Amino acid sequence: MSNSGLFDFKFYEWEKKAHDRPFLRQPFGDQWEEYTWAETGQMARKLAKGLKSLGLRQGAHIGLISKNCREWIIADLAIMMAGYISVPFFPSLKGRELEFLIDFGDVDLLFVGKIETWDNIKSNIPKDLPLISFPNYKGCSVVDRGEQWFDFINRNEPLHKPHIPKLSDLWTIIFTSGTTGNPKGVKLSYLALDSTKIITEQINPLKIDFSGNNDFISYLPLNHIVERVVLEHVCLRFGGSLSFVESIDSFAKNLREIQPHVFFAAPRIWTKFQLGILAKVPQKKLDILLKIPLISGLIKRKLKKNLGLKRARSTVSGSAPIPLSQIEWFRKIGIYITNGYGMTENCAICTQVDGQDFEKSDSVGKPQCGVEVKIDKKTKEVLMRGPFVMDGYYKNEKMTKATLIDGWLHTGDKGFLDEDNYLYISGRVVDSFKTSKGKFIEPLTLENYFADIKQLEEVCVTGLGLPQPIVLAQLSEIGKALPKEEVKSLLEEKITKINEDLENYKKISTLVLVKEQWTEQNKILGPTLKIKRGNIDNMYSSRHRDWHEDNQVVLFEK
Repeated sequence: MSNSGLFDFKFYEWEKKAHDRPFLRQPFGDQWEEYTWAETGQMARKLAKGLKSLGLRQGAHIGLISKNCREWIIADLAIMMAGYISVPFFPSLKGRELEFLIDFGDVDLLFVGKIETWDNIKSNIPKDLPLISFPNYKGCSVVDRGEQWFDFINRNEPLHKPHIPKLSDLWTIIFTSGTTGNPKGVKLSYLALDSTKIITEQINPLKIDFSGNNDFISYLPLNHIVERVVLEHVCLRFGGSLSFVESIDSFAKNLREIQPHVFFAAPRIWTKFQLGILAKVPQKKLDILLKIPLISGLIKRKLKKNLGLKRARSTVSGSAPIPLSQIEWFRKIGIYITNGYGMTENCAICTQVDGQDFEKSDSVGKPQCGVEVKIDKKTKEVLMRGPFVMDGYYKNEKMTKATLIDGWLHTGDKGFLDEDNYLYISGRVVDSFKTSKGKFIEPLTLENYFADIKQLEEVCVTGLGLPQPIVLAQLSEIGKALPKEEVKSLLEEKITKINEDLENYKKISTLVLVKEQWTEQNKILGPTLKIKRGNIDNMYSSRHRDWHEDNQVVLFEK
């Protein structure tokens, strides 16, 4: 695909032909407010006109910090219409982190939206930085600085001739969540964004209706590449409605109300769904019910409806590895999870395996349209190339040169391709650690052995410099409901069985049930719910040796 043309922004077509159809849907308690495609377009055009009136530099960098909401989308549209570059941030950023990224990202104006942390971050935002605040949401901060959303928008006429970017122009700079170190600003062009359309047009893994009958739910951070490309821009290109979630507490309720056609979730969400079902219907009872022909169909329909997935044409997992046992478990209740593999650096486009591909469910699938994949012979690192790949890292030429070599993106993941060209991921290159015996451990491979233990919600294999690896774990609600001795006995039995299948140097010496909950707030989980292994080591490594040398196989942190 040539990068000399112009970006074909389909929003303008939907704005005309679907002008009265609902586009953005925002919940307020039991009520839903809707903006049509035409109303959204008018607001975005007025906002774009306002932005252009501020005398910002050509190609200005516009920051966005907010949880998902309708204003996020309108602001993003206006940034593109005005010819500027979006620099979105995770809404959970601390003050110093945001201060660094605003400075490093050369941000010229900042949208501040649906956040709860304004009082904690406002002193870190430069006083002279132009700021526009979204309308206040219940339970969120009142932003007491800058321009107010409706006041700013309503001062302007709609922009009649919006900017039309070239494919070679920079679309956005997305700062990664820093799971493997400091955040890196990934530069993505309009060519990379535009090229993603071939996945839907040629294969259509999301089962998109090209007439625009598509209802989406947006709840994962909109500044994350999957939500941005797979949800926002699929909806903008192929039409439909985009509904939001009011809060974490209302997520399940809102999902049931929306019953989206497409549902994407990180593995942690699928785990919570699974454990929620098993807390109400124990596995043995569920297995019996699913064997009774008439009852089986009723049970599956009820479970899908209660989850909010009765209309789902496509259910997808990504952002972190999902265990095979979990994919198979959901199949039994009629939910077929497509597993995708990608990253910010390639617009989340690399490989995928369809939920009904029973033969290769333990892989992350075949290369998608336009993607080439190969394995580095020495390091076993996964390399890919295609039109979706980034232009480089913002203001980091050294990292760019180390990651983009001869047109190939070095993903940082280790893996292999089978004889049918299906890709298997064995872990991160940087996650491998060496035991005191000089043997390398790949944590992900070992963690997969614990995937079907429903008494555990999260596990992390660690143990740099120890003779054997150890496991740190969090109890699930099912595990917490059991007496400690019962949990201990059950897990001891599981570890004995797991160790039977492992080579000596891989055998688990100790499983520690840690006290503190792993959350985004204490930096153990990233914004996309992936474990930050480095932060786990920072928190617990001083106690690793004592735990390893303890005579107990399973112990509760004191």
